[in-house]
Amino acid sequence: MKEATKDRAEILGEYILDTGATVRAAAKVFKISKSTVHTAVTIQNGLCGW
Repeated sequence: MKEATKDRAEILGEYILDTGATVRAAAKVFKISKSTVHTAVTIQNGLCGW
């Protein structure tokens, strides 16, 4: 995984945990799509069972 992608995944995950934000709210704050947020916090942070 590219370092920038890993950093983004960690930043998004921490933001959601710290603020209790939804995927939609996090996407709006970071100006990215909901799909990108979902992918980052599940697959790239290792939370998906695949």
